[in-house]
Amino acid sequence: MALQPGLTGEAGWEVTEEVTAARWGSGLVPVLGTPALVALMEQAAVVALEGHLPAEKTSVGVRIDVRHLAATPVGMHVRAHARLTQVDGRRLVFHVEAWDEVEKIGEATHERVVIDRERFLQRVGEKRKG
Repeated sequence: MALQPGLTGEAGWEVTEEVTAARWGSGLVPVLGTPALVALMEQAAVVALEGHLPAEKTSVGVRIDVRHLAATPVGMHVRAHARLTQVDGRRLVFHVEAWDEVEKIGEATHERVVIDRERFLQRVGEKRKG
């Protein structure tokens, strides 16, 4: 695996009722919920890795330190941009920023770990047998 810092990825979508704080249970207001912002940020990091890992490998999120800076109403478009900043063996660190149509709405440091897909799923399946 020859991943190098500098890889980037973007993800975006429209804020709908399904991704509001009220729907996710993270608040009582109809704005983009922090759990949805985290999902968007992770998605941008996953996009950055597309085509850069062997077929038998994938990555899983293991940590995110996020700051949700501004509220975004239903109907507005949001996007996140992830940049790989550090590669330490299987550990990958991303700097992620997110914006709506008006302003920056979030920033995060996100860590992912490269895994062998089959071994990972086998270990997860063993949990059910236990």
